[in-house]
Amino acid sequence: MADQITDEQMFSGSEILLKSLIAEGVDTIFGYPGGQIMPTYDKLYDYQKELRHILVRHEQGAIHAAQGYARAKGIPGVVTVTSGPGATNVITGVADAMIDSTPVVVIAGQVATHLLGTDAFQETDVIGLTTPITKWSYQIRRVEDIQWAVARAFYIASTGRPGPVVLDFTATAQKGKAAFNYEKCNFIRSYHPYPEIEEKAVRKAAKMINEAKKPFLVFGQGIILSGAEKELQALVEKGEIPCASTLLGLSALPDGFPLYKGMVGMHGNIAPNVMTQECDLLIAVGMRFDDRVTGNTATYAIQARKIHIDIDESEFNKVIPVDLGVLGDAKAVLPMITELIEKKPREDWGLTSTICDAVEKHRVIDPEIHPESGEIHMGEVVDTLAEVSGKNALIVTDVGQNQMLGARYSRFNQTRSMITSGGLGTMGFGLPAAIGAKVGRPDRQVCCLVGDGGIQMVIQELGTIMQERTGVKIVLLNNNWLGNVRMWQELFYDQRYSSTRMINPDYSQIASAYGIRYRMVDKREELREAVEEMLSDDMPYILETHVLEEGMVFPMIPPGKNVNEIMLNNDDWFDYGE
Repeated sequence: MADQITDEQMFSGSEILLKSLIAEGVDTIFGYPGGQIMPTYDKLYDYQKELRHILVRHEQGAIHAAQGYARAKGIPGVVTVTSGPGATNVITGVADAMIDSTPVVVIAGQVATHLLGTDAFQETDVIGLTTPITKWSYQIRRVEDIQWAVARAFYIASTGRPGPVVLDFTATAQKGKAAFNYEKCNFIRSYHPYPEIEEKAVRKAAKMINEAKKPFLVFGQGIILSGAEKELQALVEKGEIPCASTLLGLSALPDGFPLYKGMVGMHGNIAPNVMTQECDLLIAVGMRFDDRVTGNTATYAIQARKIHIDIDESEFNKVIPVDLGVLGDAKAVLPMITELIEKKPREDWGLTSTICDAVEKHRVIDPEIHPESGEIHMGEVVDTLAEVSGKNALIVTDVGQNQMLGARYSRFNQTRSMITSGGLGTMGFGLPAAIGAKVGRPDRQVCCLVGDGGIQMVIQELGTIMQERTGVKIVLLNNNWLGNVRMWQELFYDQRYSSTRMINPDYSQIASAYGIRYRMVDKREELREAVEEMLSDDMPYILETHVLEEGMVFPMIPPGKNVNEIMLNNDDWFDYGE
């Protein structure tokens, strides 16, 4: 006869949840309490030594902080919120995590099971709302299902192509009682996160590389997610293949790596965009051919054969038709190809970028980061930060001009050093994501680049910094405009500046109210010393820099143009061969 379970061996659903999180290695939760998650918060009181709870000031702050934590640390971030508005407030971040392949587990309170479907107070259809923007959404109605659901959630969120999972946690399940006997999940019959690699496809890819005279490799965040940085480096070094990064692939290769040509796309470097249109073989690894990368898809690299290496088969031929899709994890696929390719010099091809680099340096970079006079430029602030930090800072950006110039002028010595909202482009992402990144990596200097528009979307999260003493360095690039929208209005809407001028608060008083050190710089000669002061210790800091109000971000590939049709400034276009 089986042993009877005693009352002492029974736990509430809320406690089972917390014990399950601990079993998964979770040590930090970002959240906000409320009515339908209160049983769980009550039990959390007893687990404060095992689980650190970061009380944010808005649920959107919780999900973005969890994203920053996940991206910085490489493990799922965890969020707990209440039902109704608590759950709906995280949806933007869930969508952001889905498109950027960020592993997060959201646990949202829900009304009791007998109230489901009655429009009870703070009831929303969380599953219906989140199913299209998650890897998996599940409603926990019974206490007996909690451990199964949590184990499955972490397995799905963190394996294969990572992404968000939402658990809708009813009050009934939270208050019920059951035994605790946690088992991690490592297999789901209908889910195959790591597909078997076809050796035939690998051999064909190697053959195509060996036959190519001018191969070019573009990599995305898939390299970072799979931990394939060394494998990427080995491949391009053996084949002497020039390479470039998407926005989310930044920092996978260290600054100064000789075969790295920069970032592709709308505000990318000239050389890799030109090389995209000149190569005879385009190798895409862990990237999804986003429209900001491809420009006009009808003309994108049409002269080249194409190989696409990705863990997600649905990405093959979704945007750009390819000659060969190699399905598999980059960390496993790349060494197999490297073993089969020939080592050959590509001097003529490697020299292609020298003309492009010279044009970009003298007509774009130098005027941006070394202006002779006038107001401070955003680019020179980013460049100064990179120099003073020794290229070792973990950069988190918001969205807009601060993001694009942060991508262009930040420099990195180690991977997982650039965190930004890519696919969804979420303003308000930067500040809470930087908090999460610093919580996850307290050993690193975390610097948040943010505009005056983005910071005001989530300015309440300064309260989180105040309470937790999170040592985030906030570089506020203040131009008194919604800068990126203003730039597009100047270039494409006849300078009709509709609803983009901003009247801003006194940020010194805001910083003072939150007890955060603050300095404002509007003189170029003070900039470096101010950055040095900001980085001198690990305390939170706001450095407000008054930058050129009419600042632009160049180079730029205008919408609908080919990726080698590049604006150098308002009136000047790149002409290859100049």
